[in-house]
Amino acid sequence: MPDTEVRKRSITIAGHRTSFTLEEAFWQQLRLVAQAEEISINRLVEKIDKTREGNLSSALRIFVLNRLLEQQEKQDSHV
Repeated sequence: MPDTEVRKRSITIAGHRTSFTLEEAFWQQLRLVAQAEEISINRLVEKIDKTREGNLSSALRIFVLNRLLEQQEKQDSHV
């Protein structure tokens, strides 16, 4: 599946089903973050959902972008 393909996903958060559309590349990054934090993908999405402004799909993309930027800043400060 190409990284740019948008796919609708459904998960349960806060006791109810919700869905969002996300490119495969963003989905994979969310899975890596959940794994690193030792939580389920549902729990990670729930945490993002609680603090979001705007729609969930956008909030998930912004979360991934911010996480990657933070990692890049850490790497740059160690050079």
